[in-house]
Amino acid sequence: MNYKKSHLEIHSRFRNGIFVLSLIIVVLVLGYCFYPIPVAVKKHNFVALQSFQQQVDSLKEISAKQRKIYRIQPFNPNFISDHKGYMLGFSSEELDRLYAYRKEGKWIRSITDFKKVTKISDSLLTIVAPLFKFPDWTKNKTTTRKYKKKVFPIKSYAQKADLNTVSVEQLKKSVGLPDFIAIKIIKYRNRIGGFVNDIQLGDLNLYEYQKNKTLSMFTVKTSKKIKRVNINKASVEELIEVPYIDFETALDIRDYIDHNGQVSSFDELGKIKSFSLENKDKIALYLTIK
Repeated sequence: MNYKKSHLEIHSRFRNGIFVLSLIIVVLVLGYCFYPIPVAVKKHNFVALQSFQQQVDSLKEISAKQRKIYRIQPFNPNFISDHKGYMLGFSSEELDRLYAYRKEGKWIRSITDFKKVTKISDSLLTIVAPLFKFPDWTKNKTTTRKYKKKVFPIKSYAQKADLNTVSVEQLKKSVGLPDFIAIKIIKYRNRIGGFVNDIQLGDLNLYEYQKNKTLSMFTVKTSKKIKRVNINKASVEELIEVPYIDFETALDIRDYIDHNGQVSSFDELGKIKSFSLENKDKIALYLTIK
C-alpha cells in the first residue's frame, strides 16, 4: 500500500542544517546588539577651523564698518565742495549760485544769507542749517576786512623808461618781477616786433598789480613805425601781419567784406565767429577803417 508524503515533511539532515543556520543567525544578532562595531571618529583639523573663524571675523568687521554711519562735522557754508554738496543733497544749480556769489568776493554771514543766495528748499535748510559754523568775524557786520589798494609811484612820461628797450634784469630789479615773468615780457615783445601801445602788456595775463607796477615805471616810447592798412582793402597776406589775426580769421574777414561790403567800424567784426571783440582796440593799432 502506497502512502502520499506531505509537502511539509523535511528530511532529518535538512532539519539539522536549518537548526544550525538559525543558531548562527541568533548568535550574530545577539553579538551585534551587545557588541556593536566601533565607528572610527574623524579627527578635526583645528588649524583649518581657526583659519576659517578668522575669515568669518574679518568679514563681520568689514560689514560692521560698512554699516557705520559717519557723523558730518560742523562746517563753514562758504566752503562747500562739490562732493560735500552732493552728499548733503544740494543740486548743481544751488551750488553754482553759491560759487558765483563767493567769486564776487562776498561772504555768507548767516543762515538767512545762505537761503537767499542758494534758494534751497526750507526742508533741506532745516536739515543742514544746524551743521553751519560761521567764523567769528562774519558775525560782526560792522567790522569788515578792508584791503588797501596798492599804490605805485606816479611818474611822468619823461621819467618813465622805454618798455621797448627795457631788459630782463631791469624788470626784475625795478619792478620786482619774477625771472620767468620778466623773460615772458621780453619774449612777447620780440615776437610782435615791439610794443605799439601800453595796452598790449595786457596780452600776457599778468597779475593786475604786476601790470600796473610795470606801467607805472615803463611805457612805450620807441614803437616801431607801422603803416596802417585799410581793413576794407587789405589782402589776406596783409591781415595776417597783424599779431591778433591768424590765417583763418584773415580769410573770414576778407570773405565777410566781399559778401557784405565794407565795414564801418571794428565792432562790426564781432559778427565774424572767429574774431574776438576783445582785440578790436589792439587791431586798431595796425589797421584803419577809412
